[in-house]
Amino acid sequence: MSSAKPSQNTQGPLQGLRVLDLTSMIAGPHAAQILADYGADVVKIEPPEGDLMRRGVGAARSADMGPLYLQLNRNKRSVVLDVKQPAARKALLHLCERADVFITNTRPAAMRRLKLAYDDVRKVNPRLVYVSLMGYGDNGPYAGKPAYDDLIQGICALPAIVAQTGGEGPRYVPLTVVDRIVGINAAHVILAAVLGRDRTGEGQSVELPMFETMAQFVLGDHLGGRSFDPPIGEAGNPRLMSESRRPYATRDGHVCALVYTDKQWKAFFEGLGRLDQYAANSHLHDFASRRRDVNEVNGIIADILCTLTTAEALALFERSDIPCAPMNDLDALIDDPHLAAVEFFQTRPHPSEGRIRYNGIPSRWNGAALTITRHAPRLGEHSLAVLKEAGIAAEDIAALLASGATIDGAVTAAADAPAPAPIAPNRPMP
Repeated sequence: MSSAKPSQNTQGPLQGLRVLDLTSMIAGPHAAQILADYGADVVKIEPPEGDLMRRGVGAARSADMGPLYLQLNRNKRSVVLDVKQPAARKALLHLCERADVFITNTRPAAMRRLKLAYDDVRKVNPRLVYVSLMGYGDNGPYAGKPAYDDLIQGICALPAIVAQTGGEGPRYVPLTVVDRIVGINAAHVILAAVLGRDRTGEGQSVELPMFETMAQFVLGDHLGGRSFDPPIGEAGNPRLMSESRRPYATRDGHVCALVYTDKQWKAFFEGLGRLDQYAANSHLHDFASRRRDVNEVNGIIADILCTLTTAEALALFERSDIPCAPMNDLDALIDDPHLAAVEFFQTRPHPSEGRIRYNGIPSRWNGAALTITRHAPRLGEHSLAVLKEAGIAAEDIAALLASGATIDGAVTAAADAPAPAPIAPNRPMP
């Protein structure tokens, strides 16, 4: 019998955890996707028009299956419920009876109007963990204001920091960085609340505001001298905000490197055969001196590397044992040989979208990666199956269908399905 460890693990650590995902856009779906990747049974509750991200930007084969939606909703099931209709709200509360977690990013006032606030839901299941993602904490003057990634980036100073560090004016970080960070925080908040519930037997309501979550993230690096009361210096981290903190230009591209410790600085010049230059610049010999003028120090490296090719620069750093990496563009990142070697991407056949390359699940459990077991669902693909599982009577389901409060998305999915060729799991697309 081979002693080799399996490459995939289909038994996630959250097997048996039941999650109702009433979120849309990115932050909430990302949190629920993390739980689904870890094995939770995540049921995505969507309105009849579906999550807006279904029609997000980017290339797509179907109008309601955009690339962002595909990546955020694998390993989930989709149920359509128009909770503005009393029968659909009643069906949702029936699902809550058996759920462990209820996640929403609808504003609290709207949830109260729908009679789906925590006090309403806990009546049917006191053990339920109810997590509400919102823009701003309910106790502050911004409570109830709409919040999106760009707005929270702005109020948390990210565009200002970009401008201050040598950009051509303020601009947003070209990632949904707020939504992703809030989503990750939401996942660990949910797991902490579930652990608390299992210890006490009681569920609870947890609020996670985007603004405060991102403020903590930004100020962890940049509170600076204002960490002290009264302040003893300015806010900001000088090294991180240095204009020269950027990839180094080479003769034919760019390279990323960090010459940081005393040992690395000496090794850098030794690798160049220029120890005499190192000896003549005593301010390079210790960390405190280098920190006093980060721009000048980084400029010394930049002046040297611009005379080398990227390959020569990387070879210099490698033989000098200095941390370095190539500067990938998006295509080079997707095609990176390391990601291929660790089988990062998991390619799966989708019943209506053909072959889909999903981002992998980075963690490994007993040496094996967790596998993607469900494709990103079509709208309402699992409506009838989930409602039947919950014990809702056939006539009540028929009434929901007749009123448009739910849809049988499985019929559409089957009708639209192409016949994708079988593929080997967990292999990059050619």
